[in-house]
Amino acid sequence: MSASEKSVSILNDVIEILNDRIEGYERAMKDVEFEDVDLKAMFANLIHESRGFRNDLIQEVTTLGGEPERGTTATGQIHKAWMDLKAAFTGKDRESILSSCEFGDKAAIKAYDDALEDNVSASLRETLISQRDSIQRTHDTISQYLRSSQAAY
Repeated sequence: MSASEKSVSILNDVIEILNDRIEGYERAMKDVEFEDVDLKAMFANLIHESRGFRNDLIQEVTTLGGEPERGTTATGQIHKAWMDLKAAFTGKDRESILSSCEFGDKAAIKAYDDALEDNVSASLRETLISQRDSIQRTHDTISQYLRSSQAAY
């Protein structure tokens, strides 16, 4: 496998995770209560951010001569099924939605960490690190929201 084919494969793995992230936040925005405008606004911003990240990586894949990934991960499909089951039993409350978002961002961070373990170009490494750091900040924010939500009960 050539270096560019390897980079395309790495990027497509991250694109799949970003597709999972977009679907997860779209679902969270739909499931969150009407009065949770703070979460709705945050989720809308995260969807926009994730689409931007994905578009940047799609451009890189195309530049490398590859075909960008359009689907989601098998893990993402499993996570969605788990969220459906959990919602059926516990409802769609703020805490469970935040917990699912936190889980999804942990998976995204791991995907970026895995991608960064491979030998990629310096400019690609810089892009991946910047995106990963942004997702880490989001994860930390969601964790704070989750702790606040748990403390309220």
